[in-house]
Amino acid sequence: MSGSPLLELRDVGITAGDRRNRRTLVRDVDLTVAAGETVGLVGESGSGKSMLVKSAMRLLPRHAGTTGRIGFEGRSVLGFSRRELAAYRSRDVALIHQDPRAHTNPLRTVGDFLLEGVVGGRLLGPREARHRALDLMASIGVTDPEHRLTQYPHQLSGGLLQRMMIVAALLPSPKLVFADEPTTALDVTVQSEVVAILQEQIRERNLGLLFISHDLDLAAAVTDSLAVMYAGTIVERGATAEVHSRPRHPYTAGLLACRPSATAVTRLEPIPGRPVSAYEVGSGCAFAARCRFATEECRQDRPRLRTVEDRLVACHRVEQISAELPRAVHS
Repeated sequence: MSGSPLLELRDVGITAGDRRNRRTLVRDVDLTVAAGETVGLVGESGSGKSMLVKSAMRLLPRHAGTTGRIGFEGRSVLGFSRRELAAYRSRDVALIHQDPRAHTNPLRTVGDFLLEGVVGGRLLGPREARHRALDLMASIGVTDPEHRLTQYPHQLSGGLLQRMMIVAALLPSPKLVFADEPTTALDVTVQSEVVAILQEQIRERNLGLLFISHDLDLAAAVTDSLAVMYAGTIVERGATAEVHSRPRHPYTAGLLACRPSATAVTRLEPIPGRPVSAYEVGSGCAFAARCRFATEECRQDRPRLRTVEDRLVACHRVEQISAELPRAVHS
């Protein structure tokens, strides 16, 4: 894994709305992804994960704005010219969406979908693009790839169509891949196949991967490091094995405690209350209203990420409650 990051987010914030009603969606996010590294970004729906990816690709709508620094190989993405931005999106990074059917044209063949961008953008010639697409399809286990190019999206299963999305992402040979909930619409068996394909391709090509998911267990099976996001900010970040086995933030512990066990009959412990958005958070900790460990300090003063042993945690009381969190997870 390279020492210098491909992607570097520093104090990134996202706001949206008009001047009278400007709302904060993401705040104070720091994150890096290096070549050969897989980073997981985990959180409930509405936590800001997908907005962060769109910001990193400069795909936010006009009414939304980004602050802070987004760097790619040391260059400022927010400062790219139109030509630099086009090259960045077409050559350097790729995005795998969560719903392949929503991102393909039902009136165009799979071959059109795969080849149009790289040929039209003059990244590859028609013959080379076709040859590379066929090789990629074969490498990820697609049978009869020649025939698949002539088929339409509705003629492919969800799992096979998602494999085509992976082929489309890898075809221009990017350095960094954003996978935004890439297995959400798939059943468990197909999900594991797609995840295995992603892992193999990332490893073979030494790519960086930012893996977005609401499923902490799935992200733990794929990634080297995890960042847990709540209400538009990262509340815990560290090596995957450590975060998954020994959570230090109450929200991370809550996510693990409310999942069913595959090996034992256990009582599920739901997180009380409802998730909040960043613009609903006051001056205190975003998770305070749902946290059984919260004090008046938590409700009044928003904690910043700080180093606690082997990771970063945004919690005032992490040292005091550390002995209780494992019981909350495994009880």
